[in-house]
Amino acid sequence: MAEASHGKWTYCVDLAPEEGRRRTRRRGGFATRAEAAREMKAVLDGELRGVYEDHRVTVASFLRQWLAARKGELAPNTYAGYEACVERDLIPAFGHFRLPDLRPKHIERWIATQRKAERGKVTVYRIVSTLRNALNHAVRSWGLRYNPAKHSVPPRPRAEERTCWTPDEAAAFLRHSAEHYADQLADLFEVMLGTGMRRGEVLALHWSNVHLMDRKLFVRWTLAAIDNGKIHLREPKTEAGCAWISLSPRVMTALHRQAALQMSADPEGRLEGLVFAHPDGSPLRPQWVLDQLRKRTTELDLPKIGLHDLCHTAASIMIAEGIPIAIVSKTLRHAILATTINLYGHLFKDSADHAVNALARALDQAQRDRLRAVPRGDDDLPLAA
Repeated sequence: MAEASHGKWTYCVDLAPEEGRRRTRRRGGFATRAEAAREMKAVLDGELRGVYEDHRVTVASFLRQWLAARKGELAPNTYAGYEACVERDLIPAFGHFRLPDLRPKHIERWIATQRKAERGKVTVYRIVSTLRNALNHAVRSWGLRYNPAKHSVPPRPRAEERTCWTPDEAAAFLRHSAEHYADQLADLFEVMLGTGMRRGEVLALHWSNVHLMDRKLFVRWTLAAIDNGKIHLREPKTEAGCAWISLSPRVMTALHRQAALQMSADPEGRLEGLVFAHPDGSPLRPQWVLDQLRKRTTELDLPKIGLHDLCHTAASIMIAEGIPIAIVSKTLRHAILATTINLYGHLFKDSADHAVNALARALDQAQRDRLRAVPRGDDDLPLAA
């Protein structure tokens, strides 16, 4: 250990060789001998235990490095959400701590402050979950001995039950859009309600993936708008999301109408690009589509819903019509059946009633059959002793 001429301390230590090559770690810039000695001891302990906690790394610098490393593997919307949590909340709250010095009590104290300020439970859950995910990475890469946020994440809030239209309400909305607007949004809403497609999927639908002769379309892209600004097209998150969808006559009519409009506008009569787009071919912004949905909903005094609720409405109508849950799940392109059951299990009351009533009928019938099989004549009475 040596003292530099400018008053800073430096340590130098030999580490275990790798592949027969000598390894030396030299670090400088410590204000005191004790600080340098403490860091050198941490390095040696890290060599012994396999975990090296760098006391010079702050939570702020670590979180930014973690974000930069994950940017290429995350969907744009997911990355934007993580970045907002990191820059808006986590760094102001914990950024000044040295990474190894962050403790569960610091996180619990922050959560208590947010609750006292009556901040949304979902928001707090997402922020602390983001911190836990980031610190898990530090543990996996041997930069921390334990994750201080592991047991600090509050319980995940239950999702609010979404509003769904009845078949009559959905039909009234589609009829109103067709009669009073007769625009491409009327056809877009028809496709969403007639297929269960999600907002991003229908806005990213290309003509190359629509096969009208086969009455099918293929989901290959999904659209996302970051803060309703920059538009991103990407592949669906799961393999199940990249699937085909059957087209009903109503949906076929809407797509044929859009095809005719676009072919008439193209000098060469070609179909290419997005199915639903601005005249210059650019994508429709989700917020604008949502604004139009709300405007037309208000005109009919229907229950207020969002674009994603159109998908839920399609699912609820299929379930109400007695379509098997496995077919509903396949139509909505859920990765596993459990996802469909978790989302729409509350809609299966009639099916559940039918199931338990059928079970009761089967037991009653079995009991009646057994009673008929028991002899009741005098000859069957036991003989007296």
